[in-house]
Amino acid sequence: MGDNCKSTLKVPIAGKRNILITSALPYVNNVPHLGNIIGCVLSADVFARYCRIRGYNAIYMCGTDEYGTATETKALEESCTPKQICDKYHAIHKDVYKWFDISFDEFGRTSTPQQTEVCQAIFKKLWDNNWLSENTMQQLYCDTCKKFLADRLVEGNCPTPGCNYDSARGDQCEKCGKLLNPTELLEPRCKVCRNTPCIRDTDHLFLELPLLRDKLEAYINEMSVSGGWSQNAIYTTHAWLREGLKSRCITRDLKWGVPVPHEKYKDKVFYVWFDAPIGYVSITSCYTTEWEKWWKNPDNVELYQFMGKDNVPFHTVIFPSTLLGTGERWTLMKTISVTEYLNYEAGKFSKSKGIGVFGNDVKDTNIPVEVWRYYLLTNRPEVSDTLFTWADLQAKLNSELLSNLGNFINRVLSFIAKDQASGYGSIIPDAEGAESHSLTKALGERVGSCVQQYIEAMEKVKLKQGLKVAMSISSEGNGYLQESQFWKLYKEDRPSCSIVMRTACGLVYLLACLLEPFMPSFSREVLKQLNLPPEMLSLSDEGGDIENSKRPWNILPAGHRIGTPAPLFKELKDEEVEFYRAKFAGSQADRADRALKAETEAKNVAEKLNKVKISDGNKKKERATKSSETKSKAPPSVEAEISISRLDIRVGLITKAQKHPDADSLYVEEIDVGESQPRTVVSGLVKYIPLEEMQNRKVCVLCNLKPASMRGIKSQAMVLAASNSDHTKVELVEPPKDAVVGERVTFPGFDGKPDDILNPKKKVWETVQVDLHTNKELVACYKDVPLTTSVGTCKVATISEGSIR
Repeated sequence: MGDNCKSTLKVPIAGKRNILITSALPYVNNVPHLGNIIGCVLSADVFARYCRIRGYNAIYMCGTDEYGTATETKALEESCTPKQICDKYHAIHKDVYKWFDISFDEFGRTSTPQQTEVCQAIFKKLWDNNWLSENTMQQLYCDTCKKFLADRLVEGNCPTPGCNYDSARGDQCEKCGKLLNPTELLEPRCKVCRNTPCIRDTDHLFLELPLLRDKLEAYINEMSVSGGWSQNAIYTTHAWLREGLKSRCITRDLKWGVPVPHEKYKDKVFYVWFDAPIGYVSITSCYTTEWEKWWKNPDNVELYQFMGKDNVPFHTVIFPSTLLGTGERWTLMKTISVTEYLNYEAGKFSKSKGIGVFGNDVKDTNIPVEVWRYYLLTNRPEVSDTLFTWADLQAKLNSELLSNLGNFINRVLSFIAKDQASGYGSIIPDAEGAESHSLTKALGERVGSCVQQYIEAMEKVKLKQGLKVAMSISSEGNGYLQESQFWKLYKEDRPSCSIVMRTACGLVYLLACLLEPFMPSFSREVLKQLNLPPEMLSLSDEGGDIENSKRPWNILPAGHRIGTPAPLFKELKDEEVEFYRAKFAGSQADRADRALKAETEAKNVAEKLNKVKISDGNKKKERATKSSETKSKAPPSVEAEISISRLDIRVGLITKAQKHPDADSLYVEEIDVGESQPRTVVSGLVKYIPLEEMQNRKVCVLCNLKPASMRGIKSQAMVLAASNSDHTKVELVEPPKDAVVGERVTFPGFDGKPDDILNPKKKVWETVQVDLHTNKELVACYKDVPLTTSVGTCKVATISEGSIR
């Protein structure tokens, strides 16, 4: 992803398919939520990645939309300049999309000199060609704020019959989608001071859409058919045409925007929906100085645009009309892919209200990026609104990714990796006679058919269907393994077993290829386990890759040594789902408020739990503990290296502490670590910390030690504490006050999932514990890396350079 202007990079190539891809520029005044991500950048990324593995010459352009009222409004809210707001949120967007593996060729921004240059040049062409008019319009003016109010600085009741939404913006109603003028609002209010504005006259410039109608309709009628526009795009566009095109104002009384290059209007800027789509062009001009070879080359370049349904008329009516009006040969949009809304649990994602899961939230979960991408894409709202629920995410991860896809790949590679006495010693066997092996030949025909269906779906930008077809090959693979009974063949018919395993290895590679557009991190890991380079992925016609899919036994060479197999997905458990559902409930403001009130809430929890007697004799708890111990005894198929990331250290809240009934030196605490029930923990801290200081305080808790009985009470975790050199002083390691109870304490640079239970025989805790300490700034560290939560680092009160255990 780039930000700076560059010399020539990719340009259209004669004789190849040259594809220019854009996604709607995300507005820069907030953090993107999952609905924004699936509706724009993620969908476009899948198509861009598909084009690349097909061998097309494709570029993907995007960036932040930075001008306009919303930026000025946000700057007022945060008491800073619009430029500072843009810098802040551009960095946030860029970071979120990087985490999501979005493969932009350029991720730019609209507040650049290039934007001003391109925008003003287009305006001058429209002016010279007489497609613009001047008019006096009535606009809301706030006497309190002493300025004309731009669309988004006004709120009121939607005038559309039957809607009655009481928070409609001056440019569009968020509920019914109707485009509005601010003066149409009922009971308008200034968004800054909440007073009622008055109406005043002001002069503005208008794009004469009615005069451009013939040119526009000719374009729409041709391209909507040849480009295979999605039905929701066609419906919205024709609704605009049926209602009759109206002149659209292209200027605004603002300071933050592209200045109008006309003496009479020099104090105005272009309306954001005139200049924002031009951002696609200016961002491309920052990518390459030869940008016109992409944007003024309609014979050799195909333009694909991705967006949510609320952006359709700006891309099918206003932007094409603008380009047509210049009289130049622009590359107009061939295909538009539009999504409906992704809703959240019981309601609607909302940036303005902070409702839903946002891009920066997902990074703080333990759920990997490939799972998020898969779930959003299987749930892509292509023809109607869809719903995000945590239970559905859990079901798709556990049943489709883990039990189907992950299970198939792990079965195949683990069997190949077994030693020569029970497997193939990590060497892919030969498959002599595969053409005449009936089960295998039938599989090849079905897989070849699936790949053709995949190509057809992806070429039509039916991404959800493409993903479904790709996943069906994994189901075919599992069925093939079961029907072949390869484990029996290995003993009874080794040549047939070799055919099955080489064919299955070919399917593993094919799945990595087909799923790369959807889950690139998954495909990278599969190729690593296959011991193949990432650049090997290809699905091109020239290389014969499509034809080869009919003969999966020929995809990978016999004699190739694979890498080390490992599980690709981890089960998402019920208690984790409940934790995330509770964590992301309400709005972002609600969550922040919950964090600020953590201590008050902790006291309430403590009072409720005060009646619960701490006892190891509680049979229910004992049964639950035994059950969890039994589940955790299944060892991983491959032992991970010893690393601090294998420790499950969480933020805990001591809800109750008392002396151990049978040991003077021990406390017994009940600690909330984000699970349905608190954990019982026994700590030898009586000599060092008074009982009253143990109550209702946040601590760092190691949650995956094997439970151990201490003087008759089973301790289910361990509280981390630091001691000085002669062990005469001990202090608890404390997370920040606003840290979320139950969140995992991380070590930046040490990524990985924790073990369910640390195996005592492997001495993982004992090995990493020697490097846990406090530094001179009283920060708890592993080596020189601080113990980190989402709101800061963990510290101790006074012990510097102490040992943590």
